[in-house]
Amino acid sequence: MSDDIVRIEGLVKQFGRFRALDGLDLDVRRGEVHGFLGPNGAGKSTTIRILLGLMRLDGGRITLFDRDPWSEGTRLRGDVAYVPGDVSLWAGLTGGECMDILAGVHGGMNPGRRAELIDRFDLDPTKRARDYSKGNRQKVALVAALASEVGLIVLDEPTSGLDPLMEQVFQDVIRERRQQGATVLLSSHILSEVEALADRVSIIRRGKTVTSGTLADLRRHTRTSVHALTGSAVASLDMVAGLEGLRTGQVDGSVETRFTVGPDELGQAMGLIHAAGIRGLTVEPPSLDELFLRNYSEDETGAVSA
Repeated sequence: MSDDIVRIEGLVKQFGRFRALDGLDLDVRRGEVHGFLGPNGAGKSTTIRILLGLMRLDGGRITLFDRDPWSEGTRLRGDVAYVPGDVSLWAGLTGGECMDILAGVHGGMNPGRRAELIDRFDLDPTKRARDYSKGNRQKVALVAALASEVGLIVLDEPTSGLDPLMEQVFQDVIRERRQQGATVLLSSHILSEVEALADRVSIIRRGKTVTSGTLADLRRHTRTSVHALTGSAVASLDMVAGLEGLRTGQVDGSVETRFTVGPDELGQAMGLIHAAGIRGLTVEPPSLDELFLRNYSEDETGAVSA
């Protein structure tokens, strides 16, 4: 069996004249959390529906556990757990009963993990689904998915409706499930959540993959922000190629210097700062938010990031 749980090559989906997916590529490796990012309308949900065997592709190739999710969807159903961004439950059933139904689709749940997650998510499984808030409906689906013994967990905006405390619980559980060998495809608008959890990230736009890789890989092509306090002025910084936004001033008897610099020139800039006598230093690689926005602004001009 391949190390890729999911492999998508040149995926195309057409709705009338509108091409929702236009040659999208994606691979999700066994045992990783893979962040799947893009704005509304980029094609994330369409990709997930095709992956789950709910929609047929119009072009390209997609495999899930080395199988075709459309023609072999029934055989694959017990290997995948799915949580959408807006969970609908059976109104007359209790949360626990809804979990059992969902678990049946997922191929069963680990009873001990189920009980633990109910407690950690502070969920009352005896309440009727009609009495649940949106956040509690999400918790029911999350417990059913995260307590399952499946090979792939697909999460599409899974923390929609959760408060910050429960979102932290979610992140802790995802890390634990990854350590236990689970593979997770995580689509989320909360970029800090993806940054905290994802081993690799794929960013898509208009049905195409813009960039894919680890955060470290993506940051190698981006700029780092530097804020330094030194005993004397930093000499020759203006001679460093690619350095931008240089600002200097005085703060409590120290020289304050701020700038951004590319990866190839960072070492040279750090050497000059060190020579000026470091009193304080903050070096910040770009956040996932910045990487996301950078890829989109570049794509507007026709360039595609490496």
